[in-house]
Amino acid sequence: MSEFNSIGLHESSASQLAEKLNHLLANYQIFYMNVRGYHWNVKGSDFFQLHDKFEELYTDLLTKVDEVAERILTLGHQPVHAYSDYAKLSRIQEDKDVSDGRACVKGVLDGYQTLIALQREVLALASDADDEGTAAQAGDYIREQEKTVWMLNAYLSK
Repeated sequence: MSEFNSIGLHESSASQLAEKLNHLLANYQIFYMNVRGYHWNVKGSDFFQLHDKFEELYTDLLTKVDEVAERILTLGHQPVHAYSDYAKLSRIQEDKDVSDGRACVKGVLDGYQTLIALQREVLALASDADDEGTAAQAGDYIREQEKTVWMLNAYLSK
């Protein structure tokens, strides 16, 4: 067996990256379901604004779920795909029965902060492995989500 995978990365590095990306995938999946729940259940004077915003966010999260899983496959590994695995691997916990708009936004903020921290871990591993593809993906997600965190904090400070 070659010590390099099909895209030229050292197999041990690719394996470490795939493991870390599977943790990221699990967090994306749990976070996606949380935001979907906020969309369905939010109540209050900001209902229309938040309902639409949560739909925008969960749609983007679902796209990223697919992109992270496909990156794991590109590295030559298998993405986790069972909810029981997501629950075990995720730092983000299920957020049930939340309907207050501010609490929902706080849940979104907390989720993005967790994703950003995990993506920084992925970015560091990818940089060490000279994996530009994974590093670029993580960097793009971080940049985009940092702006979202700023906006969520601005919303919560009203």
